[in-house]
Amino acid sequence: MENDKASTKKIIINYGIILGITSVLLGVVMYVTNAYLDPSWIYSVAGILILIGVISYGIKAYKTANQGYLNLSDALKVGIGIALIGGIIGAIWTFLLTSVIEPNSTQQMLEVQREKLLENPDMTEQIVDQSMAIAEKMSSPYIQIAFSIIGSLFFGFIISLFAGLIMRKKQELY
Repeated sequence: MENDKASTKKIIINYGIILGITSVLLGVVMYVTNAYLDPSWIYSVAGILILIGVISYGIKAYKTANQGYLNLSDALKVGIGIALIGGIIGAIWTFLLTSVIEPNSTQQMLEVQREKLLENPDMTEQIVDQSMAIAEKMSSPYIQIAFSIIGSLFFGFIISLFAGLIMRKKQELY
């Protein structure tokens, strides 16, 4: 019966590309509306909802292709695979935005952060300078790419775990 399982590869690739494209579209909307410098919480919520929706639909598609059966390990494999491909595509967009399209975007974002820190009366100039030095080190495109992919994998694992636990249906073997 193990040989009757549906292939995860096609589902992972298809839904990973869908996740990547929708993430890039959200990024383009943020760029066009100039919200990438100081994003609203709405964009974070939209990004998480996209991640939840695409991974859940991908796992459901695998379950449907597998005659309605799904075990937790397959759900995790499909969900994390989708998150990885979507994260890589999203990281490519981030790299293009910060290196090609808007090369000074990182400096602009750091300046917005600095202004926000200075608005806090409890923050001294020295603390702000220290915070900005750390933020500057963490804002290189390669570190942003790494955090983007790691974050996508982390949330992909959590979403896959819950979706797999909700949708799992074991195949009876006689």
